[in-house]
Amino acid sequence: MSKHASTRGTGLRYQPDEKLPPALAIGLGVQLAILIVAFPILIPTVVMRAAGTTDAYLTWAVFASVAASGATTALQAVRYGRIGSGHVLMMSSSTAFIWPCIAAIERSGPGLLVTLVVLSALLQFVLSARIVWFRRILTPTVSGSMLMLLPVSAMPAVFGLVAEVPEGSPGYAAPLCAAVTVVVIAGIALKSTGSLRLWAPVIGVLCGAVVAGIVGLYDIDRVIAASWIGLPSFEWPGFNLEFGPAFWSLLPVFLLLTPIVTLRTISSCVAVQSVSWRSRRAVDYRAVQGSVNVDGVSNLLCGLAGTVPNNSYSICASLTELTGVAARSVGYVAGALFLILAFLPKALAVVLALPGAVSGGFLTVLLAMLFLIGIKVLLQDGLDYRKGLITGIAFWIGVGFQSDMIFPAQVSAFAGGLFANGVISGGLAAILMTLFVELTESRRSRMETELDSAAFSKIGEFLRGFASRNRWDDGMADRLEAVGEEALLSLLQPEEDETMPDRPGRRLKLVAARAEGGAVLEFVVAPTGENIEDRLAVLGDQADETTIEQEVSLRLLRHLASSVRHQQYHDVDIVTVRVKPPAAAARA
Repeated sequence: MSKHASTRGTGLRYQPDEKLPPALAIGLGVQLAILIVAFPILIPTVVMRAAGTTDAYLTWAVFASVAASGATTALQAVRYGRIGSGHVLMMSSSTAFIWPCIAAIERSGPGLLVTLVVLSALLQFVLSARIVWFRRILTPTVSGSMLMLLPVSAMPAVFGLVAEVPEGSPGYAAPLCAAVTVVVIAGIALKSTGSLRLWAPVIGVLCGAVVAGIVGLYDIDRVIAASWIGLPSFEWPGFNLEFGPAFWSLLPVFLLLTPIVTLRTISSCVAVQSVSWRSRRAVDYRAVQGSVNVDGVSNLLCGLAGTVPNNSYSICASLTELTGVAARSVGYVAGALFLILAFLPKALAVVLALPGAVSGGFLTVLLAMLFLIGIKVLLQDGLDYRKGLITGIAFWIGVGFQSDMIFPAQVSAFAGGLFANGVISGGLAAILMTLFVELTESRRSRMETELDSAAFSKIGEFLRGFASRNRWDDGMADRLEAVGEEALLSLLQPEEDETMPDRPGRRLKLVAARAEGGAVLEFVVAPTGENIEDRLAVLGDQADETTIEQEVSLRLLRHLASSVRHQQYHDVDIVTVRVKPPAAAARA
């Protein structure tokens, strides 16, 4: 990175690749672990209690969840080949899988959960390797719609925990504990600012636990009986390979949710990258692929152990912004603390002893926030009437099927009641409508050629033909041709110099489409060295490090295009250039 590069001005003290004083690394690692540790304990606790498992299996599932979260949190901070993001990303239990995990255990026992989670983990490895394939289908519209439907599916089980009144306890005890938990969490989240808001879930659960102790619902005997150090009894259920109706009805749920959870991991990694460097940088999608691979490793461990799947939490971006520290050593410390905690049964028992009312109250707020996350994901790419229509139809289809309001007799009899789940029915509706819009868009023009200097004339001829078919004037045709030439020159120059001629065998695929009154050009090539977005961002600040030809080419590209986006993956680079007609560009 150039020392002259423009900085973000956010007060970042330590970048991911910078060494952190040990005391500071331990302090921040402890803070991060304390903020997140409730999730890999409480979420499996809620799932196992709602599904009716034994106390022994509950203890095993929580141990496995905390241990897997710790190991893979540390692994996320690594950047080795295709493993790890190289950033601080906390791994913890996923709220998205609460209802499917409960349903799997209820219908066929923990063995079915093992099978389904392992299959979904294997899918994540495929998604990481071929993430480019899914970018047109798994849009923010589809992802947001499905995330909004998840609380609809999970709330019945959660409300069952809230309303659960243990035998012999006063009738008001459980509602009071749940109400205190929800009110404290919501009150702090609504009125506080800064770092206090990050502690809202922990403070709310603590207040609920205190009330539970006063009314006699807190299981203090469990805490006393737990040993200080040790391992839980081995409760691995094994694989359920019967492949009966329960398997086939839940498999689509897990396979549909896995890409959605993967998108959350992608968003978390993108968010962390945006606050982890002093200079503005384009998103490194190779780091994103590494984070998705760690997600796969984490869920493979969770699946084999028979507990709730994990995903990355974006809270790390907020803490980085607050503290100004993005050094990956914080991730190592937080992961190590999770691993240590997994072997302290008494510490885990403190949380496991919470009554269902407190756990349910905590989860009620969490699922409400999941609904909000769905809305944010939906809005991140803009919301026009098409996207709004897709979301509205998909959401109400999901609610209708989930609530048995749409042909309940026929739906329950078809495919083992597969579409009675709102996430599947609503998610499938969103995917089908998105595919319809994609397939009926204006026809894309494509060409493919060798990536070398001889491609200039071919690209120019292709883009002039594209302009002619769209009835654009010579001014737009000239602009498209110039953009094609400068983009190609920018892609070639990092690889070409006097000692490195054109590399044979590298291919360029160019896709051109009409969009928003202009054109979108997509250059798909084998990976290059530098990121064009980064080079555009620091253009003019490092003339001593850039040849005159390179600088002129990049300046022309920036002048001719309305936007340039360079996505670098392990196997492919995609440069997307938006071009407005000369008159529209001048008005803008």
